[in-house]
Amino acid sequence: MASVKKGDRVITKSGIHGKIVELNDKDFTCVIETGAGKIKFERAALSVEATARLNKTSEKK
Repeated sequence: MASVKKGDRVITKSGIHGKIVELNDKDFTCVIETGAGKIKFERAALSVEATARLNKTSEKK
């Protein structure tokens, strides 16, 4: 998940959808803004395949 950047739409492995609003390289976490608010996650919790698919769909619009 080294390629994710601020503003990317992501999906976690547990199915939470959101947009990255903060990346922390010291502890490899990110803050995701969801409909319920902001949540801090480990970057390893992001689903690589689902995130790539979601961002491809966004680019086509």
